Amino acid sequence: MTARARELTARATDVPAGQLRVMVDALGRMHYDVGQLLAQAGVRRAQLNDPDALVPCGAFAAVFGGALAQRRLPDLAAHVAFQTPVGAYPLLDYLVLTTDTVGDALRQLQRFFHVTSAPSRFDIVTAKDGVRLVVQPGDDPFIALYQTAMAIHHLRDETAERLRVSGVSLMREPEARADLERLLGCPVRAPAIWSGIEFPCEALVVPLRRRDPVLRRVLERHAAVVPAPVGPGGDIVLRVRAALAARPGVALDTVARGFAMAPRTLQRRLAAAGVSYKGLFEAVRRDVAAQLLDDRALAVAEVGYLLGFSEPSAFHRAFKRWFGVTPLAFRRRKRPGPAE
Repeated sequence: MTARARELTARATDVPAGQLRVMVDALGRMHYDVGQLLAQAGVRRAQLNDPDALVPCGAFAAVFGGALAQRRLPDLAAHVAFQTPVGAYPLLDYLVLTTDTVGDALRQLQRFFHVTSAPSRFDIVTAKDGVRLVVQPGDDPFIALYQTAMAIHHLRDETAERLRVSGVSLMREPEARADLERLLGCPVRAPAIWSGIEFPCEALVVPLRRRDPVLRRVLERHAAVVPAPVGPGGDIVLRVRAALAARPGVALDTVARGFAMAPRTLQRRLAAAGVSYKGLFEAVRRDVAAQLLDDRALAVAEVGYLLGFSEPSAFHRAFKRWFGVTPLAFRRRKRPGPAE
């Protein structure tokens, strides 16, 4: 395994399997033998298709270390980003790309990037001659290059190649600077004190081709239900509530693994705080159900699906237990509207 691949494991423990699935699919488009890569990493394809599954962060290093062993491609993260299509991260992608302009898209990235559960974030910083989209933390070479390259690739595509980029900064020297500059279509400055993209001021008003204010407002209301993550030092009850709000219906074992602790340890810590996992599970599900039903863009059955209920009847029974009325009666009582 290369040093670059090992750096993927530097900060995280277990991560959502969906993140690995997106990258594995990109490697498949690049004609890597992904079956072999997954076998070497000890990951089953079924795990990647499970929305609640977590995989060890070491699986990322194993997959990319194996890919480099199969066929070495300098600055592999950038090439993987260019093979990641719009929609790979559905909620975030459409929150960003249904905006009106590049400037609006950058603000959406900063506001909603946490919904991907990625171990990074974007900050917008005003520079002397433009605006910087800064990757935080920027010292992980793989993450910085992957997020930077994907933002450039998707924004260029959504502006019909009208977007101009002043340059890319990386805190670590790339493996093949000239090749990377050709791929990104802009100068690369490295090593730098920050990682990210610099845009000229005029780039911020370039329109996006699929702007859709109606869809964007719907998505924003639902993304607002997903709280920004609470740091490891935060209150355990707040951290569990945040995890449950982000993925209603998620199992105790999954949440505990995300906190790098045993399920019994998590239960003991919650008990010490005077609550139980089952009680938080029910309370958060109930609160999110009420928020989602307040938006008539979603059918009652769709709300039940988003909350993790496999059948509408199960959602109706649970909702009536919580509020004493059916979901439809609750919605009509809060905001009378046309018959459904």
